Amino acid sequence: MSNRADPSDMGGRYEQVAAALRDEFAGVHPETTVVRCIQAAHHGAVEVTGHAYPGLVERIARKHLQVLAMVATERA
Repeated sequence: MSNRADPSDMGGRYEQVAAALRDEFAGVHPETTVVRCIQAAHHGAVEVTGHAYPGLVERIARKHLQVLAMVATERA
């Protein structure tokens, strides 16, 4: 299994994560940003804990997306 968390090729493991975060950040971030954050969260989780459980990946990716939204708001 690859360390990439692309929901389209992970056998559905992150499909629910991607759907939830796409819905939550609709109008804030494009889908490509959501997928990149899931990928980064997956990579970080594997590097730190050796595992990338969907719940952990979702929490990390959500924090990434929240920070990106805050930075975008501050720049506006």
